[in-house]
Amino acid sequence: MKNIFVLQLLSNKRVQSFRGIREEETAIMIEKISDFGSDVVNLSKLIVELTANVVCREALGRKYEGIGGRGGGARRGFKEALGELAELLGVFDIGDFVPWLKWVNRVNGVYGRAERLAKELDEFLEGVVEEHEGRERKVGEEGGQDFVDVLLEIQRENVVGIPLHRDSVKALILDVFVAGIDTTSTALEWVMTELLKHPQAMKKLQAEVRLIAQPNQPVTEDDLDQMPYLKAVIKETLRLHPPGPLIVPRESTKDVQVMGYDIAAGTRVLVNAWAIGHDPTLWDEPEEFRPQRFLNCPVDFRGHDFELIPFGAGRRGCLGIRFAMAVDELAVANLVHKFDFALPDGVELDVSEAAGINVHKKFPLLLVATPWSC
Repeated sequence: MKNIFVLQLLSNKRVQSFRGIREEETAIMIEKISDFGSDVVNLSKLIVELTANVVCREALGRKYEGIGGRGGGARRGFKEALGELAELLGVFDIGDFVPWLKWVNRVNGVYGRAERLAKELDEFLEGVVEEHEGRERKVGEEGGQDFVDVLLEIQRENVVGIPLHRDSVKALILDVFVAGIDTTSTALEWVMTELLKHPQAMKKLQAEVRLIAQPNQPVTEDDLDQMPYLKAVIKETLRLHPPGPLIVPRESTKDVQVMGYDIAAGTRVLVNAWAIGHDPTLWDEPEEFRPQRFLNCPVDFRGHDFELIPFGAGRRGCLGIRFAMAVDELAVANLVHKFDFALPDGVELDVSEAAGINVHKKFPLLLVATPWSC
């Protein structure tokens, strides 16, 4: 299953093949912001729409209004359904630690909510798979194959050498949504929040982007490699605000001794990426937003440098780094290229965090966006 992700769905070639989708959806977001004029923009909402639309088009082939059963209209949006899923994934289940108390979450309704949501998501994904089975897609056609097409082809041709069951196809697609929408939009929201909080960093980034990109043209992915400060801003934001502060839990597979401690097989291990990113023994002034610390700095977030692991590391590291960075870098560059941002009159920037498996801003990012005139 992991090899399918690495080699088929999230390879560099596959991610690059969806470049047109990312650029098109980013342009749509920019146009929506322009339509607000001098009115207040809920940037958080537009960021979620952007990431949801990109994931939908790449994974499913088209946009969907939301989650719903087969044959009926959408009952609610992706944000609400995936938000509930993230909430349930983060619920403390006492039965995991004291098995004979497993009945507690059955009584308090947690398991019931999970079962209803699982059915809702399964019905939606079943409808998507049936829709794809009922049409012909030309393999190799420009933009012709989305993730579901690829998985169904693997299933038909038995590419991986083992049967790929229908539930596995749906599970892989759900994984893309769970990992792709919430974390990517959360990171993007925190980048814009930190830039609003630090005007000098905003001005420096705008100067870089506006120097590289054409004044009256959107920023393209070809421009991004010439923007080191943009990449530094995103790294610094991920250090301060890793979307998932506690990396997905690990479990030791055998008895082992680590730094003098005996760790028994089957022990659940939680790695605190947030604490690592704020450790004063690793970072100079760790509470300060200083993107310049990453200029000419070899530390990266791809799992090779343990000082910065927002995507985890090793065999269990996130496979969607290329996807997430492609969306976030392009979106940030276009936002700061096109607009000057300010808070509405009388409004202070609130950086409170909401609880959950992924840490969002507690309140949406409300801004006034003024088009930049060169």
